[in-house]
Amino acid sequence: MARLPYATPEALAVWLGVPAPAGAKRLLARAGEDIDSALLTAVYRVDENDDPTDPKVAAALADAVCAQVEYWIATGDDGTGAGGIWDSVSIGPVSLSRRSRTSSATVGVELAPRAERALRRAGLTPGCVIAW
Repeated sequence: MARLPYATPEALAVWLGVPAPAGAKRLLARAGEDIDSALLTAVYRVDENDDPTDPKVAAALADAVCAQVEYWIATGDDGTGAGGIWDSVSIGPVSLSRRSRTSSATVGVELAPRAERALRRAGLTPGCVIAW
């Protein structure tokens, strides 16, 4: 059975304080994928659908996903990651200027600062390994 999204367009609208943007479901799904990638080594209880069972963890994941979408909106990204990568682009002859990455220790995923803080507060810090 497929895991439900961490947040709904309605929750995103509450987070943003304005109506959810067009394509909110798609943005939330993409943000959820980024959060999942950041949580590859996190340890928390899940149910048979891989949804967190602890309400605090579920709330942190919803906050992180909403923060990720908020960040994309602020940076002009569409959830593909391309919006925040380039400072400038030219077509002929090709000239690209890459923006330096400033957040997230997670390889391949640039988390929004607020998303990273939500995960850290819930004890889900990306890359944190707990030895038993």
